[in-house]
Amino acid sequence: MYEILSKLPIVKQSRQGKVRDMYDLGETVLMVTSDRISAFDVVFPEPIPGKGIILNQIAAYVFKNTSGIVPNHFITDKMEEYPADFQPYKDYLEDRSMLVTKLRMIPVECIVRGYLTGSAWNEYNYSGTIGGEPMPPDLKENQKLPQPIFTPSVKVSEGHDINISYQELLNHMDQFIAEFLRDKSLALYDYGHNYLLSKGIILADTKFEFGTKEGAIFLADEALTPDSSRFWDLEAYNSGKGALSFDKQIVRDYLESIGWNKRPPAPHLPSEIIEQTLAKYREICDIFLGDHS
Repeated sequence: MYEILSKLPIVKQSRQGKVRDMYDLGETVLMVTSDRISAFDVVFPEPIPGKGIILNQIAAYVFKNTSGIVPNHFITDKMEEYPADFQPYKDYLEDRSMLVTKLRMIPVECIVRGYLTGSAWNEYNYSGTIGGEPMPPDLKENQKLPQPIFTPSVKVSEGHDINISYQELLNHMDQFIAEFLRDKSLALYDYGHNYLLSKGIILADTKFEFGTKEGAIFLADEALTPDSSRFWDLEAYNSGKGALSFDKQIVRDYLESIGWNKRPPAPHLPSEIIEQTLAKYREICDIFLGDHS
């Protein structure tokens, strides 16, 4: 479908990201969320059927409900409000796309961690720091942090994104922008954590991306999806059974188990891993959206 949509006269230019296909319409962009899945910054050959619809619905819901915290690029996800050129492709685009404001993206991933897991746990084990900041001794894996921490990473054209400290981020941009990214990311995390905790889910960590237009900064890309977040079952966490996840941790765990070097080419994903991942994505979507989907 990318080849067809990219050749429409209305499309100025197009590009494929790891998961999203972007169609530049001038002042706006049609953003289509595919079923592709990536892990460790590598895209896998097998899609997760229906995953794009789940991601798009969650992101649209979050954009609509957090505009009071920070403005975002969302315009509409209603097909009838799209340009006429896209109407013949409604069966594909409906529920997996949104029309957004065209922004100049800031090449930083704004990661917020509320719990000690993933690469933060690895860093803490090695140096006693998280995001370059000293932390209390004797913290345990998956433990809730004293307070959420902003740990940015810089995006590179190839390979893995590079984790940096907030102080290093200040070397990349104006202090006002860095403070805005940090403060709004922490506020968005608080929204997501509080909202989901009431539904029995822990938001362990998540990442956001931002872009600019005419001097203003907007939340962009996606927000609080299982592609960009770790969601844990609260009951399992409190009972000490481990952090039962509703995200792509199943894929990460599988890749660790086979000893993949985390560099292209990506290995094939077994059908049972695809099915288990999709089931978790559907479950968190139902929990997240409730009656709103």
